[in-house]
Amino acid sequence: MNDYTPYKIKAKRLSRNTQLAVAAAWQSINDASLNLNKITQNAPLSLVLGISMSGFDFIESEIRRIVAKGNQYMLPTVIGCIHIASASTVAELMGIPCTINVLSNSCVGGVDAIAKAYNDIRTGKTDVALAGGSDAPIETSLVSGFCAARMLCTDNDSPGTASKPFDLNRSQGVLAEGSCVVVLENLETALSRGAQPYAEIIGFGSASDPSPIAGSGLGISMQQALSNSCQAPSGIDFISAHAPSDQEIDLTETNMIKEVFGNRAYHIPISSIKGSTGNPLAAGGAMQVGSTAIILKEQTIPPTANYKRADPQCDLDYVAAQPRHQSITSALVNSHGIGRVNSSLVMKQILPL
Repeated sequence: MNDYTPYKIKAKRLSRNTQLAVAAAWQSINDASLNLNKITQNAPLSLVLGISMSGFDFIESEIRRIVAKGNQYMLPTVIGCIHIASASTVAELMGIPCTINVLSNSCVGGVDAIAKAYNDIRTGKTDVALAGGSDAPIETSLVSGFCAARMLCTDNDSPGTASKPFDLNRSQGVLAEGSCVVVLENLETALSRGAQPYAEIIGFGSASDPSPIAGSGLGISMQQALSNSCQAPSGIDFISAHAPSDQEIDLTETNMIKEVFGNRAYHIPISSIKGSTGNPLAAGGAMQVGSTAIILKEQTIPPTANYKRADPQCDLDYVAAQPRHQSITSALVNSHGIGRVNSSLVMKQILPL
């Protein structure tokens, strides 16, 4: 591995989402035991990151600086808040040839980035990729905008239980921030260096909402993902739901699952990590992919945090209270975003070799 550390940068000149992406990328490289010098000898690494609200913290702090001191004290905001900053900073720190792509696809950006990297490997463009999502939207202007749109929970008296996906008393989501980056490799490449992959990606689908109902396109994206992975609905053993604790979106996703899976829908365990993580926008879908990879490896489904009271309209098998240990061969990940976008990804268990 190259002798570098992600902290050899001037953090104050980088937006928070870029700092989070750097930390997540560094952790994924270490977890995968990648030798960056060896990667350089092969095709350029594919680096794909998804974002939604890039650099607002940096912009706001610079506006305050200008008001207080004058524009002669302004930092180079073009470098700090440009959409490609997260990926370009990671590439700079790795110091190896990369192809860089940044997808600003709202909340589905992280899933779409991983799907793009998966396709780069599948089509032979690269053997190794780094992909995921990063967002840091907790800033005055953005939070105010989400509040004005009535998209955030107002249960301020109990912040720890405010996000409650599928629960009868859910009342909009909780804004969060973070990053998740994963390493993707050609299976032969991974095995040749002694790596033991967490899971395999086998299909992807994406669609806009065909109606004014937010999330109505999830039915199409799920069907596409199943078709592209050559999976029948009966082959899915677990669904990682988008479910941001929104009254309408959680219900719509439930209805779309019923539409795609029919009676099988009532026998598939479903869980949403957003009861624990909140909604970190583009990072959320990437976190779902990362957690699903661990679920497939450990054969254990985490419960949906804060799910206490069943909604009669959301009547599927939501894992609650305790982790569930069971055989899981294939899993489906759902993601929906502002702007009427939806993405679904199918993942498969890899048995230890």
